[in-house]
Amino acid sequence: MAPIFSPPIPLIQRRYGVWEPTLGGMPISEEAIQYFKELFHERKSRFHTLDPELGEIYVNFAYGEVITSSTRIDTHTRLMLHLAALVSSGGEEMYKVMLEGALNVGVSAVEIKEILYQAVAYVGMGRIYDFLRITNNELMRRDEKLPLPAQSTTTRETRMEEGDKILRTIFGDEAIDATATDTPDDQQVMLNFLRGNCFGDIYTRSGIDIKTRELLTLVMLVSMGGCEAQLRGHINGNLNVGNDRALLIETIIQLLPLIGYPRTLNGLRVVTENTDS
Repeated sequence: MAPIFSPPIPLIQRRYGVWEPTLGGMPISEEAIQYFKELFHERKSRFHTLDPELGEIYVNFAYGEVITSSTRIDTHTRLMLHLAALVSSGGEEMYKVMLEGALNVGVSAVEIKEILYQAVAYVGMGRIYDFLRITNNELMRRDEKLPLPAQSTTTRETRMEEGDKILRTIFGDEAIDATATDTPDDQQVMLNFLRGNCFGDIYTRSGIDIKTRELLTLVMLVSMGGCEAQLRGHINGNLNVGNDRALLIETIIQLLPLIGYPRTLNGLRVVTENTDS
């Protein structure tokens, strides 16, 4: 007698690296398999058990086509950018997966925490709080000693001055002076907050260099969407610290599988409008 329920072939449990196409589906490319194994080794996934067709489409695209389109971004940096995109777009469950991959390829605990600390200034603690918990749980599972070594380089006495210095390094004296002049008197406090907190407290920290921090900020703004005014400013900031147009375009394209086409295309449009081709 035939069983009442016989699971279809596509629902057979698979291990990463042992890919079989679904009926009528497509094989996983060798490039996608190798990248996936680099990040996750042989871990099992219910994603590919319960939604095998989507799994094949996504893995071929995200870990094959998109990854191989990049010529300047290495795996280490890409994983940092992906974590920044996920915390900015609220992808907690996907963040857990990519956090594991990031740690597996050598992104340090300090670098991951610095991404989260920086994101507080751009995304807000309301969203980042849960990502801190997720990260701490994974680090403790891996026997990482917490708290991590301190990365702060400023004090309450120096944060304003150092923040102003780094603002001028990124955006230039003319832009900073013009902003101070154009800001209404009843909003000048925001300039002090930006100078002391966003840049004096956060951007001056060690653990991540200034070029990478500016690239991470670009990623956060693109991934949130609706931040075109701030994005324009940080495109100029990226150019000023040595991240050229080609790198900005490549960075945004690498976010596509995680943030979707509309935000990716909007980010590329702002880059196009504010840089020379």
